[in-house]
Amino acid sequence: MGQVQRTRKDIVKMLLKNKELENADEEQLMEILFNEPIAIDVDKYVSDNETWKDRLADKLTEICGSWGFIIWFIILISVWMGVNIILLKMDYEAFDPYPFILLNLALSTISALQAPVIMMSQNRAAKKDTLRGKNDYKTDLKSELILEELHDEIRKVISNQNKIIRMLNQDDDK
Repeated sequence: MGQVQRTRKDIVKMLLKNKELENADEEQLMEILFNEPIAIDVDKYVSDNETWKDRLADKLTEICGSWGFIIWFIILISVWMGVNIILLKMDYEAFDPYPFILLNLALSTISALQAPVIMMSQNRAAKKDTLRGKNDYKTDLKSELILEELHDEIRKVISNQNKIIRMLNQDDDK
């Protein structure tokens, strides 16, 4: 009678903090886990909650982290340097003569902007992995509890079968 009725949130907090659950709490937790779906589609959840900035950062990271981008960038830098060298050899004024200070400034600026965007995307990927891990934990916990329940039920069935076999054997002995 003096038992405190805990909310689902309280029980889950106790479980996550590895506190001992009382029998009533365990039963309520099992009821929650058995009767309600706990697994989520992490990719759908993340895509439903992402902003346009998140999508932009992911797309930029996808493009900048590709071999196509690296090859294109090498070609662009080579053309930049080649045009400036040819212009100097032909006695024209190059727009960025050796040591290519404008090119260095452009590359530094791109690096300074690209690094935080990549970090944002990596942080989002880490959050997604964490969410996936928590989802796996809840699913594993539910499976473990269901297996324990099934194990107990099978044990009861076997016990009842053994009682029936004993009763049948006693009847045969008479």
